[in-house]
Order: sequence, then structure tokens, then C-alpha cells
Amino acid sequence: MEQGHIFFDMDGTLMDTGLGITKAVQYSLKRMNIIENDLDKLKPFIGPPLHETYTKLYNFSTEEYYTALEAFHEYYRKKGIFEARHFPHMQETLAALKEAGKKLYVATSKPEPEARIVTDKFGLDRYFEYVGGSDGDYNTQRATKADVIRYVCEENNLSDMEDIIMVGDKSHDVFGAREVGMKSIGVLYGYGDYDELSKAGADYICDTVLDLKKLLLE
Repeated sequence: MEQGHIFFDMDGTLMDTGLGITKAVQYSLKRMNIIENDLDKLKPFIGPPLHETYTKLYNFSTEEYYTALEAFHEYYRKKGIFEARHFPHMQETLAALKEAGKKLYVATSKPEPEARIVTDKFGLDRYFEYVGGSDGDYNTQRATKADVIRYVCEENNLSDMEDIIMVGDKSHDVFGAREVGMKSIGVLYGYGDYDELSKAGADYICDTVLDLKKLLLE
């Protein structure tokens, strides 16, 4: 692809972080006297801002959200953040892109300190020019994916949106890219699906990491 700068979402795109996130949500719901034994039902929490999903799925008030969020972080920061794994072929893909001269960046809704812990812990930091994330979990300056994308652009003096493409597994990644005027690639190996990504307007959709690698290196 002609774009020289590639932005990657983290959860469900760079890393399979689902187990840690869903277990942290499970822990937080228990604090709210809600028992959920099926972690698959909590997968909608992977990717979008937490406030949005707690509100949408459980109709939490702001006060209830903050109580749940405190419990979520109680689990996630001690244990859940490390309950993750590499997607097959992701490291070789990142290495090939960097060798080809592409500049790589993380743009995630995960709070930035946590995103940096994940990239460092799992050996991804060597591939990225910058790791950018949200500045909190609700009502902050970088509360949406578009806000995060703009922030990463500003921090790296990037202004040509035609030279940047966003890679993500959820509609939020596609909508965020469209809002700032850049193209996007939806990936199906994460937690989104074809209908979600196509309806959001993804410019390209890839089934696997190797498909993504091939497309980005064309």
C-alpha cells in the first residue's frame, strides 16, 4: 500500500487480550452483585471505551460505572493485563513492515500507560515509533478513537491523512479513521465481524494476519 504510516489498534488487532479483559469485567460485575460465568458474553467489552459498554449492556449510572471501573482496574492492573497472547504471525508481520520502511504506531482506546505495559511486556515496543492511548476511561480529552488518532498524529507531527491508514477489528476503529479523514483496514481475526466492519465503511477487510501483511506490503 502507498501509505507510509500505519496506525494499529491494540485489543483484538495487535494482541489477543480478550481473556484478561473479560475476566476483569467478570470481577467488576461480581462487585455489582451481577454473576456472569460465560466470558464469551463479555467479549463486547474488548475494544470500545469501557463506559460505553457498561452503559449499553448493563445500563449503569455514572456512579455505578465508577464503582465497576474501580473493580475492573483492581483485577486488570494486577493480573488481567498479562493474560494475553500474540496473534499468530503478528510479530513477523510487524518486522516485515518495519523492514520495508513503514512507520508503525499504536492508537488504542486502552489507557496509554496500560498500552505501553503490554507492548513492553510482549516485546512489541521495538516495532513502533509511538504508543498512544486514551487518557482515562470516561469524559476525558481522548475519550473516543478519533480523539486518540488525532493525538497520535499531533504527537508525531503527522498531518497528511492520505499517508496514514488505520488497522482495527471494531467499528470504532473505522469510524475514528473516517472522522479524521484517513482510510482503514478491518481485520476479522479479532473481535469484530464482517457485517460490523463493512457497515462501518472499512476501505479494506482482511481475514488473517498474513492477509493483512500481504495487503500492507503491496
